Amino acid sequence: MHELIHLTPLFHNKIWGGRRLESEYGYQIPAGPVGECWAISAHPAGDCPVENEAFAGKTLSELWDERRDLFGDLPGKEFPLLIKILDADGDLSIQVHPDDAYAAEHENGSLGKRECWYVLDCEPGATIIVGQRAHDRAELAQMIEEGRWGELLNEVPIHKGDFFQIDPGTVHAIKAGTLILETQQSSDVTYRVYDYDRLGDDGKPRPLHIEQSLDVVDYGAVAPADGTVTAPEVDGITLLERNDNYTVERVRVSGEKTLPQPWPFMCLSVIDGAGTVNGEAVRKGSHLLAPCGCGDLALSGNMTLITSHV
Repeated sequence: MHELIHLTPLFHNKIWGGRRLESEYGYQIPAGPVGECWAISAHPAGDCPVENEAFAGKTLSELWDERRDLFGDLPGKEFPLLIKILDADGDLSIQVHPDDAYAAEHENGSLGKRECWYVLDCEPGATIIVGQRAHDRAELAQMIEEGRWGELLNEVPIHKGDFFQIDPGTVHAIKAGTLILETQQSSDVTYRVYDYDRLGDDGKPRPLHIEQSLDVVDYGAVAPADGTVTAPEVDGITLLERNDNYTVERVRVSGEKTLPQPWPFMCLSVIDGAGTVNGEAVRKGSHLLAPCGCGDLALSGNMTLITSHV
């Protein structure tokens, strides 16, 4: 029976970041504005160290390479998912991500980036950008050139507990005053469409990627009107999203609960409350990896988790 895998989260400073990862979750974070906690990651830009004694000194990517049995002998050169918490104290750039085919061809064989957002918290009146209104490449190019952002971008109000699926080709931006749990493909390929004419840490504007953005935008995508979760909650579990890359669920625990784990692996993030998983104490901000063959998970306490698997 395989034990639960514990990882050390990694943190990234961002010009739009804040300090809520420290105040909200008790993480020990670097000085300055910290925008991202990479909680479960084997990506080269943030490869989480494994805390379990049995795998001391290993990172998640090394575990993936050397102990594929822990992941159900899944094929693929990289661990497929990346779980983050984002603290947007300021607005993120307007951006879009490529799909697998475009990224493989243009980004050194990288995976594309499909992602989804669960709104952990947000300030009153907070909004998010998901989708755009140009009908084709020429119209988008013209609207970008003329700076018609209000006309172009689909901006929607958000509330705690909202959920958004962001497929490749979707123009999007997290805005100020928002805390988000992001489940995504293990990719760091982002094309910036607009950055509010901000200067980066080096005092220069951060690069934009207009041509790539025009290439990859899905002009037929229907933009959402809101992020309200309408799926039914069945025995405490709500299916938030299921696609070719991941299945994401919200799991509410009140007392004792058995959570089946028949998948090659399962990522678990405690987003509220506290309790135990297989007898191990967890609390808001805990992240675990349940490997293949660990059996059903015994949950207890009063807590809410977001889980994901391939």
